Amino acid sequence: MQLLLDGAVHRVAQLGPDFVMLETSFDHPPMEADFVFAVDDNRRQWRVLLPDGISRNSARVRLVSEQAASMPTQAVG
Repeated sequence: MQLLLDGAVHRVAQLGPDFVMLETSFDHPPMEADFVFAVDDNRRQWRVLLPDGISRNSARVRLVSEQAASMPTQAVG
């Protein structure tokens, strides 16, 4: 698993439903990035938003997939 950010490849240690943990933390402002998941010959890549950016002080990076961000919300009730 990799996070492509500003032309650089960052290795992912763990992926959750709304977060990613990078192998190496660093400081970076909020922006869009590409997430790459590859197993054998199958590769999937999708755009994600890092709404809080990346902080070297936290291993956990919040992310929102563009698909989830563009889905319309429904009122409950």
